[in-house]
Amino acid sequence: MPKASSTRTPSSRPILPAKPVIHPWRLRLAVRTVLGGGLIAYPTESVFGLGCDPLNPLAVFRLLALKKRSADKGLILISDSFERLRPYLAQIPQTRLKPALDSWPGPVTWLLPAAADLPVWIRGKHSTVAVRVTDHPVAAALSRACGRPLISTSANLSSRPPARNTLQVHSRCGNAIDLILHGETGGLKRPTPIRDLFSGRISRR
Repeated sequence: MPKASSTRTPSSRPILPAKPVIHPWRLRLAVRTVLGGGLIAYPTESVFGLGCDPLNPLAVFRLLALKKRSADKGLILISDSFERLRPYLAQIPQTRLKPALDSWPGPVTWLLPAAADLPVWIRGKHSTVAVRVTDHPVAAALSRACGRPLISTSANLSSRPPARNTLQVHSRCGNAIDLILHGETGGLKRPTPIRDLFSGRISRR
């Protein structure tokens, strides 16, 4: 586990931008913001997400305070690849992982057993952690450039409607975030489903 620093169906597929509009300098700025402990908003498959470095507890608790979200609930990690998620997970047989791996990259979040030393500010009160390998070009590019997964939670106060464009991000979050990465969401009407790998149940955290 890294140490802390300060069955997919055609109808479920998001309509992703053909060519992600993310200028290299803007991406570099986003990386500096994340790795420097800042909060950013960025488009995902359905809504704009709030993100930060999952290994920076100050950033994570700042995000939770902004959302007025209990730390007990845990948070989602998204990444451009499964390999970046492995250090955050317990050892799981590859055959057992097949349903998740078959759905990725894509708009399905899975509850997988968390690594024993996964920080409580990521997993909350759970023994599992919610993870997704995203195929949204902006979100994936950001994870790739940062070299790690990102916290991903909807850009809104808890229990309030999520932001689906930058104007709504400004309205819901004001100046409490450090950077907004512009771009189109994937067009899904609902946040990505969260499936439990072992029970198959669908839930939201």
